[in-house]
Amino acid sequence: MTQPQPQEVIVIGAGIVGVCCALHLRREGFGVTLIDRGEPGSGASLGNAGNLGIASCVPHALPGVLAKVPKMLFDDGSPLRVRWSHLPKSAGWFARFVASAAPARVAAIADARNSLLSRLYEGYEPLIAMAGAHDMIKASGLLFTYESEAAFAGATYGLDLRRDRGVAVETLTGDEARELEPALSPAVTHAAHFPGVSMTVNPQRLTQVLAECFVRNNGMLLRETVQGFDVGPDGVRGVQTDGGLRTADRYVIAAGVWSRALAKQVGSDLPLEAERGYHAMIPAAADLMRMPAISGDRSVALTPMEHGLRVSGMAEFAAPDAPADWRLIDRLTKHARALLPGLQGEVGSRWVGSRPSFPDSKPVIGPSPRRPEVCYAFGHDHIGLALAGITGRIVADLVCGRDPGIDLTPFRPDRF
Repeated sequence: MTQPQPQEVIVIGAGIVGVCCALHLRREGFGVTLIDRGEPGSGASLGNAGNLGIASCVPHALPGVLAKVPKMLFDDGSPLRVRWSHLPKSAGWFARFVASAAPARVAAIADARNSLLSRLYEGYEPLIAMAGAHDMIKASGLLFTYESEAAFAGATYGLDLRRDRGVAVETLTGDEARELEPALSPAVTHAAHFPGVSMTVNPQRLTQVLAECFVRNNGMLLRETVQGFDVGPDGVRGVQTDGGLRTADRYVIAAGVWSRALAKQVGSDLPLEAERGYHAMIPAAADLMRMPAISGDRSVALTPMEHGLRVSGMAEFAAPDAPADWRLIDRLTKHARALLPGLQGEVGSRWVGSRPSFPDSKPVIGPSPRRPEVCYAFGHDHIGLALAGITGRIVADLVCGRDPGIDLTPFRPDRF
């Protein structure tokens, strides 16, 4: 006996992943309700570096990471920090993180990430066209910069992982890099150029524009706080919010770091951590750079956006609602001014937000093993912006009962 086709879908979370899920589902004709306590794009989607990173297949844990753990814990200058109060809660996550750095696992994780990233534009294009948002995407390219032979040599492993998976990489001298990006410091001796990378001129506004398109096309957007699922003996009966019980045929969890508690209610206890990032906006420097750059020595990303130069970085493991350590903004801007000698202007705004990260650098995408009416779409760490479009398309395929044409085994929620 065939199952009845679902008609109504609730998507929890109005970040870029949730909005893309909702819009892809609406394109398929489902009645879709998108629920978030905040405005669309007001969480982690507000603060990312803005790159549509097709070159981001390399996982975060690489061979040799165990030797770097003491620096992570004890060196205040490390780009990765763990707050001591959070260490007991995150110890299991880091054990899995280190285990994922075995060479065979690194290669498999890179393959899995690349299977999604290689379809980045395929996932976004129908949504960008539907919203009339082509002006928000810029074919910019991306530079990784290095200020010493040792730093450049240390990047070889990651660059080869990318090349082996079809990512276009051009290696440059410092002078060649400055021909592409004149603002770079003379200290830059080498660079890697990724010509296929694009960027958005404003990630929050992109999320909002797609959400507005969703509403224009008869999607329902609710500003409500999700309190949890109402689960009965026959399955999920609805989503309880501060506005009442919201019911549907299918449910999608795309709530970033807040997804862990929701997934646990439907049977999945997943090792999702809040990996907090910081950024500063310098409005006066909006036109300083031609393209985004990421410093391999300084672990800082520089992105020219419509509202200023974004200086972003850090991976701080702490509770999502822990107070910000604004000293880290001073560190990021110090590195930015060293990499860009012509950088002038004061910080106009600063931000901290939580990336939802799994220890094996892969999201979970697919149905809950215990409640198949609930689909998971979260844990995209640094590449949520890049993977939002294709994740939304996969979710729509799954709800429709179609084969998405991508092997989802690496992203199964029961892999842990």
